Amino acid sequence: MWHLLEPLHAVLYYAPEAFEEAAALGYGIEERWPSYFAWRAAPLGADGADAARVTETFYSFSPATVDAHVPAVWSVAAPGAVLDARVRAVDRAWRTLLGDAAEAPDTAEAAALLTRVARAADTAGRPLAAANAALPVPDAPHLALWHAATVLREHRGDGHLAALADAGLDPVESLVSFAAVGAAPPEVFAGRGWSAEEWEQGAERLRKRGLVAADGTATDAGRALRAEVERRTDEAAAAPWHALGDAGRERLVELLGPLWVAAIGSGLLPSETTLGIGKV
Repeated sequence: MWHLLEPLHAVLYYAPEAFEEAAALGYGIEERWPSYFAWRAAPLGADGADAARVTETFYSFSPATVDAHVPAVWSVAAPGAVLDARVRAVDRAWRTLLGDAAEAPDTAEAAALLTRVARAADTAGRPLAAANAALPVPDAPHLALWHAATVLREHRGDGHLAALADAGLDPVESLVSFAAVGAAPPEVFAGRGWSAEEWEQGAERLRKRGLVAADGTATDAGRALRAEVERRTDEAAAAPWHALGDAGRERLVELLGPLWVAAIGSGLLPSETTLGIGKV
């Protein structure tokens, strides 16, 4: 489900319509990070989305990178205005991708099923999931679907950070270890803002733990630890999906397939990402 839903959510960070909405708010769009931090952190609200909170909840970004954007993004536009623009961006982007299918019966059915799952998610101790779950569910099927997908991806993400912390992987170590198992080449993680020195220091700490070899690849112990992180992440994300039962989940997979194809086939999403989609 994560592999199916993540591309549906992530269109927001790459679609031309989203950059147009960001520019209309006053954000620079020469790179994607100003709008990324605004779109993703806005549900936390201005008081809840200071640099310390964003560093904590986004986890893998270097504090220096967060400081470069937060709280400056809120001097451009308040979180409420960002959230309104976010809905417009998703609406426009998905209407471009789907055309009439945006409000087709199958999309409405998928949205209803996924909303049931999202409402079943326990968001206690999951700040990004809780913040998104507290937002109103849009009426339009494609927007309701995106909203539910976002709640569930942040629910999974919050649990993933807990699994990383339990494994003793700090933010930069989490990226180094992920690159080491082949999730993506190290250069793909450059946008997270860690310096070469910080990356190497993280790698050295992992080498001392026997998790990364001298050539930067994971040892057997390193692969086992990352597999355990993924297992715990999936386990922590599983509970809401029981709301549908086997038949409901199978039907949702069937309904999401064409939407996933539209997202992947759009060419908007990078072929390699920091998420390890298709790799882990």
